[in-house]
Amino acid sequence: MTLELPVARRTVNPLLILLTASTGCAMTVLDTNVVAIVLPTITRDLSASFAEVEWVVSTYVLCFASMLLPAGAIADRFGRRKVFLIGIGAFAVASLLCGVAPSAMALYLARAVQGVGAAFLLAPALAIIGHTFHHEAERNRAWAIWGGTMGLTMVLAPIIGGAIAYMLGWRWAFYVNLPICILLAVAVALFMDESRDTDAGQLDPAGILLFSASMFGLTWGLINGQANGWNSVGTVSGFIAGALALTAFIVVESIQHRPMLDLKLFRVRRFVCAVWAMFAYASCAQVMASLLPLFLQNGLGRSPLAAGFAMLPFALTMLIFPYVGRRYGRHLSSSQMLPLGLSVVGLGNVLVSLGAHFEAWSIVILGMLVLGSGGGLLNGETQKAIMSVVPRERAGMASGISTTSRFAGILLGFAVLSGILATVTRSLLTNTSCSGVQPCGYSQAFADAVVAGDLPQAVTGATSMVRDLAITQAKLAYSSAFAAALLAAAVMAVISALVLYLLMRKNWVARTELLRNSIRVGSGDEKDDWIDNA
Repeated sequence: MTLELPVARRTVNPLLILLTASTGCAMTVLDTNVVAIVLPTITRDLSASFAEVEWVVSTYVLCFASMLLPAGAIADRFGRRKVFLIGIGAFAVASLLCGVAPSAMALYLARAVQGVGAAFLLAPALAIIGHTFHHEAERNRAWAIWGGTMGLTMVLAPIIGGAIAYMLGWRWAFYVNLPICILLAVAVALFMDESRDTDAGQLDPAGILLFSASMFGLTWGLINGQANGWNSVGTVSGFIAGALALTAFIVVESIQHRPMLDLKLFRVRRFVCAVWAMFAYASCAQVMASLLPLFLQNGLGRSPLAAGFAMLPFALTMLIFPYVGRRYGRHLSSSQMLPLGLSVVGLGNVLVSLGAHFEAWSIVILGMLVLGSGGGLLNGETQKAIMSVVPRERAGMASGISTTSRFAGILLGFAVLSGILATVTRSLLTNTSCSGVQPCGYSQAFADAVVAGDLPQAVTGATSMVRDLAITQAKLAYSSAFAAALLAAAVMAVISALVLYLLMRKNWVARTELLRNSIRVGSGDEKDDWIDNA
């Protein structure tokens, strides 16, 4: 008979654990925003089509969004520290593969692996923070530091991306991740102990595969549609496959005893409203971290470095306004804050759209300030709204749903809005019915190069006078198309604000307290009573 002695746990300052986990989360934001700045440079260097450029962003976000729920479940079951280290290693290897990619296809395939690594970075890092800080006061302080770290990263990332593109070349946008990953892995090994959920259930491979397939099918349809036509076989097949996979996912999750996603949560109207607010915020505001740099460079002709600094009005307000939102949150309920934030986002999109259409830089700046303000108000409020409705024992799953809806919103928002951008640009440039000063009469090849952001390739061989005119009209067409895309985002934000206001106008706090008071520890049926009465 052998005795198993208890393992002595290290005494580590919780602040070091928090900073380590927050750095892992911040890497996902840093990578997304830095790559957004260098996309036009990647396009020119690899001679990529617009669809390939979209996949560079979309494969990363697609795999990220698809794997967040399973990554959290795997971390709870097999150990958060272990899975965190695996995520760091996968992210580092994928970053190296991105940096050495010889073609656009090789790059976006490596980005898919990087998205998986990012999911296995973010999910265990969030779980480690939640596991480390128990009391309400220290937990609130921890999440405030985490939010500040993420916000500061969002401010610095465009400038870092611009500096990298200007001084080192786009490949260093990926190489820069390697030393950060090495230092992060050392910090995890030094400061973190292993933790896991002893009550974690079995993994849900069918749910993982079907959810990923549904996201991939819908994204494939959206990206293929703007490249090859909305009636093409590939487009229709993608939408049908995505819809079938989503239906099968719902069926599979509804018949399991312990599903990866408890669909009963979606029987609560206010939970659905909060999740929709998160999706709308991500698809109308947060997605602009990827779309605005394209407009600044391809529409306004800014260099990558200038575009990085030009993103500051948006990034700084996204950093500051969560604190403003917390102050107003003392007097306004979520049922008021969410429609307000989405309305401000809609106004910001309208202003940027007008500035882009009329090429008025001052209006673009004003629009970015308003857009970032609305996004900042929503950034913390959406998470708070979701978590405040759900019982404590289901907080982990609710957090996974929240994060997944955020990145699903970014993914689908980017695909839809960039699809509008590409379709309108092509239509303006290839239209043979010229009127006024609108650019028209150009070849399909020229329009494709403009959409992809490769203007030097588009005007190769042209005389100086023709080249200057073509570049001017290409920028005008791109700006007009971007204005149309942002107008669509504005409509989406305003409609969402109106729907949420109508559905949530009853007193949120009173309803939430009623639900919480109905929750009692007992059998599974008793725990679900609050859902049935919601």
